[in-house]
Amino acid sequence: MKNILIVCTGNSFRSQIAHGYMASLVDPLNVSVYSAGIETHGLNPKAVQLMKDDGIDISKNTSNNIIEYKDINFDFVITVCDNAKENCPIFPTQVKIIHQNFKDPSKVIGTDIEIKQVGIEVRNAIKVFCQHFVKEMDLEIKN
Repeated sequence: MKNILIVCTGNSFRSQIAHGYMASLVDPLNVSVYSAGIETHGLNPKAVQLMKDDGIDISKNTSNNIIEYKDINFDFVITVCDNAKENCPIFPTQVKIIHQNFKDPSKVIGTDIEIKQVGIEVRNAIKVFCQHFVKEMDLEIKN
């Protein structure tokens, strides 16, 4: 069993989207996906809607703090924002840490249409990242 942890600042938007995509791609019998934040900000309803628009339901996800997973041996820790990378604790196992910064859609200022467009762009970038990650790490995919 491989364990993947996806981390961002508040586990509300980017890590939740990555969690949703990663979980939709990998075989749950062989890969467990978790997400967490350095802090917990709650699940962002805009992230839930963006994922629903792409056919993935993350509405039951919870916003978790990274400390909750201190006893799990992770094979991969993926930080999806610079703040998480800089503040991510050191893991005592032979974990492979991967960093890919994505813009924070919750910080965008503009019209509702502009904000949604940035959210879609970030969501799509995270989707492509997850697809490449699963392939590059040769993880077992869902049938």
